[in-house]
Amino acid sequence: MDSYEQVRERPGDNEEQEKYYSGKRSNHTFKNQIIILPEGKDIVDVVAGEPGTKSDITLFREYGNKFDPKQRFKGDKAYIGEDVITTPIKKSKNQKLTPEQKAANKAFSAKRIFVEHRIRAVKIFRVAQERFRLNPQKYQLVILTICGLVRFRIGALILPAQISAIPTN
Repeated sequence: MDSYEQVRERPGDNEEQEKYYSGKRSNHTFKNQIIILPEGKDIVDVVAGEPGTKSDITLFREYGNKFDPKQRFKGDKAYIGEDVITTPIKKSKNQKLTPEQKAANKAFSAKRIFVEHRIRAVKIFRVAQERFRLNPQKYQLVILTICGLVRFRIGALILPAQISAIPTN
C-alpha cells in the first residue's frame, strides 16, 4: 500500500484552502491511497480525493476497516505505528542503522516496489499526473475510472469476450 498527492486548483473559500493545503507540497492537494495485491497483480482498494493535509496512516485508519483484522499489509515509513502494517526499520535518534538492518530494508523495498510501479501506471494518464483542473467533485470518479483502466491494462479486469446478439427470428 502507498499514498500519493496530486495538486489541485486553489479553492476559493478560505476554509477549503486550509483543508486542502499540504505543507509537504506547499500547495493545495488531493491525497489518494492505493492498496495492491502482491507482485502488482491487481488493485484491491482505492481511496481518492481526500484532503492533502491527512497523513497516510490516518487514511488507512479511516478506511482500513473494510479488511479482515488478520490481513497484513506492507507499507512505507509513513505507516509506522499500525500493527497490521509491516514497515521498514527506522533509525533511532543519534544512531545509524546496522548493515543487517540496511540489508533488511533493501529486501523489504524490493518486495513492495510493485506498488510504486502501479502508481506510475495510474500517473501515466495526464489528468492524474498534473494539476487537476476539472470540477473537484468529479475527482474521485476520474481517479477510480483511471484505476479501472489500469486494471484492464494489466489483465486483472475481465470483461465478457463477446456479447451475444438477440436473435431476430
